[in-house]
Amino acid sequence: MDPSLLRERELFKKRALSTPAVEKRPALSSDSSASKKKKAKVEQGGSSSSKQNTDHSNGSFNLKALSGGSGYKFGVLAKIVNYMKTRHQRGDTHPLTLEEILDETQHLDIGLKQKQWLMSEALVNNPKIEVVDGKYAFKPKYNLKDKKALLRLLDKHDQRGLGGILLEDIEEGLPNAQKAIKALGDQIIFVNRPDKKKILFYNDKSCHFAVDE
Repeated sequence: MDPSLLRERELFKKRALSTPAVEKRPALSSDSSASKKKKAKVEQGGSSSSKQNTDHSNGSFNLKALSGGSGYKFGVLAKIVNYMKTRHQRGDTHPLTLEEILDETQHLDIGLKQKQWLMSEALVNNPKIEVVDGKYAFKPKYNLKDKKALLRLLDKHDQRGLGGILLEDIEEGLPNAQKAIKALGDQIIFVNRPDKKKILFYNDKSCHFAVDE
């Protein structure tokens, strides 16, 4: 071989050895890039999913807020009925307008829709409220004015074989019920049910007689 060619080959070898080799792996790099992109997508998807969950959670909260609005309406209704019952038990049995009721229950700030609902549905359909000339009054199971009315009611139940009357029903319809019951003394009898509710019976003294053994 030509000596000049040999020298060039030796020089080429030296240059090759002195130059660091860089291995290119395009396929692997592409896969790695795709993998990174995929991972980024998954993470983004996770973030999106997390956002959706948050949105869903917010949706649930909004739904609760809506149902809370409905709950607020029924809460107002319950407070009104309870107030009407309390004032009836105090002896204030005259009917009130809706505005007077809202004023006394401190609900004058409720919206027009709620007022309309109270007037057209809630109060007129409530079994414990009656409408009298466009006004509202409490409607107890037994509307009793005084202790004499209570004694007549208990006597009537006894004669018809209907038994006694729940104390809570009497307290609901008789203003100052405890005072009236105490005044009647032994003309009535208390019986405790297994559920601890008290029942009042008329004490018919004509049925008291001595029986020989």
